[in-house]
Amino acid sequence: MLKLNDLSASYGRVQVLFNISLEVKDKSVVTLIGTNGAGKSTTLKAISRLLTSVKGSITFNGEELIGTPSDWPVKLGIVHVPEGRQLFSKMKVKENLELGAYLYAGRRTEIRERMEYVYHIFPKLADRKDQLAGTLSGGEQQMLAIGRGLMSKPKILLLDEPSWGLAPIVTQQIFDALKQLPNQGTSILLVEQNAWLALEIADYGYLIQNGSVVDSGRSSELKKQDHVREIYMGK
Repeated sequence: MLKLNDLSASYGRVQVLFNISLEVKDKSVVTLIGTNGAGKSTTLKAISRLLTSVKGSITFNGEELIGTPSDWPVKLGIVHVPEGRQLFSKMKVKENLELGAYLYAGRRTEIRERMEYVYHIFPKLADRKDQLAGTLSGGEQQMLAIGRGLMSKPKILLLDEPSWGLAPIVTQQIFDALKQLPNQGTSILLVEQNAWLALEIADYGYLIQNGSVVDSGRSSELKKQDHVREIYMGK
């Protein structure tokens, strides 16, 4: 589905990714774990074309993304939900969701069906649909950010730190919802500081240090490795 081969990326003259290779298969959850500044978020930005100073290869269902227009990943079914939510705070919940369905502009039936799908995944948003996004709790805002991404019916969701700033009980609610997505046709590439939680829902994981993949494997196996448990899980 999604493959990165020898991907390198830079911010100006500063190289931050070094020959990253990874794969996300259809209907799966893959997580990138590592410390702050390791290159996890940069990897997502390279895939979604927010960062264009890249070398190597990024293919999605066999189609090369490097060198394509910035909106091409979304048209192919790749949606990036960035860290920090980036909602339109003075717009209503349902209006924020509608913005996520711009690919379906004018197709009211499909937009309505997608919105009902999002409300099924995150029932709290249905209760808050006429509320301004800026008045939601942190957890509800994160649900809305993910929900807006789901409005375009993505084949893969790039999620950057969905637990950022949230209480553990709210984080668990969101991750319980995320577990449903692969069976409904949406794979996930997850960047998450809480490595234990990320590996709990992921099928496969990649450990990134200093812009390079230094370890990878099935999540069940990564959780058993001493260096992962000690450095990233505090166990």
